[in-house]
Amino acid sequence: MILSEFIGYAAAILTTASFVPQAWVTFRTRDVRGISLGMYLLFVLGVSLWLAYGVLVTAWPIVIANTITLALASVILVMKLRFQQPASSPQNPG
Repeated sequence: MILSEFIGYAAAILTTASFVPQAWVTFRTRDVRGISLGMYLLFVLGVSLWLAYGVLVTAWPIVIANTITLALASVILVMKLRFQQPASSPQNPG
């Protein structure tokens, strides 16, 4: 394996693995207050496009890394949508 391939695989593994701690903590605590819905919506869309690109050009490292990343980011996104508290209405000081 040449150095550039090693660096590419290492980057793919580390980038993909970076979502595991967030998914685990969110699943365990159900606390999604610090997670940006907009960021995860855009990220999931971007990773989906990277996955499509990888499939179209038959780049298996891109396909594999982005399939796993998409799954983990989607889990976090679903938990954000499921566990977020509805916006509280202002109290009537009546």
